[in-house]
Amino acid sequence: MKNAGKLAGMAALAAAVFVAGCTGVSTRRPPPGLAAAPVQSGIEGAWVDQAGTGITNFFNGRFETIATDSGQKLSEGTYQYRDQVLVEITGISIIRQSPVAFNCAIASTDQLNCTSSAAQQFVLTRYNGPMPQPVVANPALAPATGQTLGPAPRPAG
Repeated sequence: MKNAGKLAGMAALAAAVFVAGCTGVSTRRPPPGLAAAPVQSGIEGAWVDQAGTGITNFFNGRFETIATDSGQKLSEGTYQYRDQVLVEITGISIIRQSPVAFNCAIASTDQLNCTSSAAQQFVLTRYNGPMPQPVVANPALAPATGQTLGPAPRPAG
């Protein structure tokens, strides 16, 4: 009977640790343009594809994918949980100007197994490295202080 009590106590402790792990707060940063807030467990945060060509940030129901080499935004859109394991992701490919849609199953805290609407399968893994900086098409027009700039001055003449 003593062993049964110890076993029950250890099971309760293990359950408490598991629940605490599921509700932990991460310090991952949201992608540029999205409000900063503590990130909960799930798919929120940064993920990289198998080839290492793009980093996808999921935050607060939105996502964006940035190219690791150029910092160019590749896609953006929204996501929603279908259940505890399946996430439906829809958006637009910035490069092709066409819709994208895929479903991802949460295989682990560090792996998403995804299938596109065209039945292509791919894996995303949690990314903890430095984030590429988004590219600004014309740096001279980029606001330095978050202020909106007016039209470019016209040459005199």
